[in-house]
Amino acid sequence: MKELHLTTPRLRIVTFSEKHLTARYVSWLNDPEVVRYSEQRHKRHTLESCQAYFESFEGTPNLFLAIEKKEDGKHIGNINVYFDTPNNTADMGIIIGEKAEWGRGYASEAWNAVISHLLETGIRKITAGTMASNKAMLALMKKAGMVPDGTFNRQFLWEGDEIDMVHFAIFGHAESQGGAS
Repeated sequence: MKELHLTTPRLRIVTFSEKHLTARYVSWLNDPEVVRYSEQRHKRHTLESCQAYFESFEGTPNLFLAIEKKEDGKHIGNINVYFDTPNNTADMGIIIGEKAEWGRGYASEAWNAVISHLLETGIRKITAGTMASNKAMLALMKKAGMVPDGTFNRQFLWEGDEIDMVHFAIFGHAESQGGAS
């Protein structure tokens, strides 16, 4: 797996490794509040299932990143990046699993650092999607300068309602903002 190490004022964003495969990490994925807006809410996770996910990145260009606090090295969340190499795009996802760290701006700090890194490496377009009801993720994407990039109407069944999946994007070059007709 490609090694990556980014730093921000309060965080280290590093390639996920065996040291991050802990019972605490698994507990995030099994906490209904943490995965409320994620498709992970449909699964029961174990160390073995998390190990398999981690290993699925081997031999691919994709990134599985751990978010650690600089001050104490605490693993508080993850970011994944899936590349579509022929089209020079990347799709991102994030989870802040440590609920005690919610609302402190760590997600935005990590998200923006990864976006900056990807754009600096020449990625043409970065995308992300979420449920229309996930206000925190919508705010994160907008704050990062991402713009609406399409909707899958009534894509999810969530808490008894049909919910749209909304996509956002940010482009690497101003001339890439539009497309050919």
